[in-house]
Amino acid sequence: MKILLADDDTDDRWFFQDFLKHRTDVAFFPSVTDGVEVLEYLNSVEADSDFPHVIILDQNMPKLSGKETLCELKANPRYSEIAIVIYSTYTDQKLIDDCRLLGALTVQPKPVSLEGYNEMIDAILKAYAENVFN
Repeated sequence: MKILLADDDTDDRWFFQDFLKHRTDVAFFPSVTDGVEVLEYLNSVEADSDFPHVIILDQNMPKLSGKETLCELKANPRYSEIAIVIYSTYTDQKLIDDCRLLGALTVQPKPVSLEGYNEMIDAILKAYAENVFN
């Protein structure tokens, strides 16, 4: 699975990239820092087959939040089939419900440990497989 991460926190991006180096079931795209960069990156991709399978969006980013970026992606027919995951330090039921209604694959709490990252990636892989094969 190919993953693109959008997170404005340098430490979180570094930790995520470092963690994914040890996973053989995930290919990691260069990360971006906000929702605007997600859209710019996708606009620069010529072949849809080169898109990431999953985009993980931090909810609290400058320029466009995770939820705002989700809306932009789902409104564009070229990007609407890309699975979107929202992750955040604080996830309440309203955020989860709103994002699911807008088309997010899942909403995950932001991991604080190596085990947490592993659990999050496993949950994303499971949700993605269920979504693709159902």
